[in-house]
Amino acid sequence: MEKQEIFDAAVIGLGAVGSAAIYHLSLSGKRVLGLDRFAPPHTLSSSHGESRITRLAVGEGEDYVALAKRSHELWRALEAKSGVRIFTQTGGILIDSGEKPWAKHGSEGFWDRTARFAKNHQIAHALPNLKEVSDQFPAFRIPNSGRVYWEKEAGYLRPELAIGTQLRLAGEQGAELALDSPVLGIEKEGNHFCLRTPEQTYLAEKLLISAGGWVKDFLSETAKKRFKICRQILHWIEVDPSFSWKDTPVWMWGFGPDAEDFIYGFPSLDGQSIKMATESFLEVDHPDLLRREVSWEEQKEFWEQKVRGRISGLRPNFIRSEVCFYTVTEDARFVIEPWRGDSKALLVSACSGHGFKHSAALGESLAHRLLDD
Repeated sequence: MEKQEIFDAAVIGLGAVGSAAIYHLSLSGKRVLGLDRFAPPHTLSSSHGESRITRLAVGEGEDYVALAKRSHELWRALEAKSGVRIFTQTGGILIDSGEKPWAKHGSEGFWDRTARFAKNHQIAHALPNLKEVSDQFPAFRIPNSGRVYWEKEAGYLRPELAIGTQLRLAGEQGAELALDSPVLGIEKEGNHFCLRTPEQTYLAEKLLISAGGWVKDFLSETAKKRFKICRQILHWIEVDPSFSWKDTPVWMWGFGPDAEDFIYGFPSLDGQSIKMATESFLEVDHPDLLRREVSWEEQKEFWEQKVRGRISGLRPNFIRSEVCFYTVTEDARFVIEPWRGDSKALLVSACSGHGFKHSAALGESLAHRLLDD
């Protein structure tokens, strides 16, 4: 296999963050390379399934607010440049049943933190009473103990369109994309990284590893233990045509002390179904080992334990269900660090289920770090 000319920077993994990074790297005029074991966008990792919630007051951490704000600016700029609609602002509500303490993504008092961050950062929001919520959004059967946070700028992103658009523009701007090209090994040769794929070997001066759950392929056995792969299921449930879902926002609802005591959902994008999901933190050793099929028993359990008694206007008919996964750290924080202690190689991983909304700004920031080093 002949070695290619030397690239200024290479990105391994072109999902949410990697596609954003290669797009911003391509704006620099440098010779940049993006590699992926699949051909994104695809349905085998963490960034598919039609929609992802975005919001500005992120209870996962106050330091993430700036990333979310910058990402909203970048999505709008990307839309203007490409003519593709990626971000739909619907408003969003965060519900806390108020019956038991609720923690999410390692954050105790998630609802309170969200409301506090919104106030601290002057994010347009309201704390409506339950009657106001019931009158405006009758689908939600919130107990009398419940509390609701409403955010004006929340909405949903189209992950496949976002990734595909960034990769298309990156290619048009001179980036080389090697798709269906898994990186089998990385060696350091002098001042360059040697990236070996089944068909070819590449050399790069700078490196970003943004391989999602496949980050484990580039880590020592000890380092792998920092990251958990957790299977997630997305459901599309039939709407009752006699019920109006008009002007429904995106929503998140916590109703118990465990991380799985949670549901989130989206307005109908097809006019026939509502997409909903919960979260699971059962570990799988590697994304290649994920069970991709969704059983009828899993659908029934979701309906009985999460939907029944909480969401009106739906029929217990699952139009379809899909599997994706989270790459999770113990504290649900992002990992951004030099790979093997080398300042010319960055590793980013473990978005822990709340990363897509930040991916545009993360990609921009990582591209700048690589270019400025």
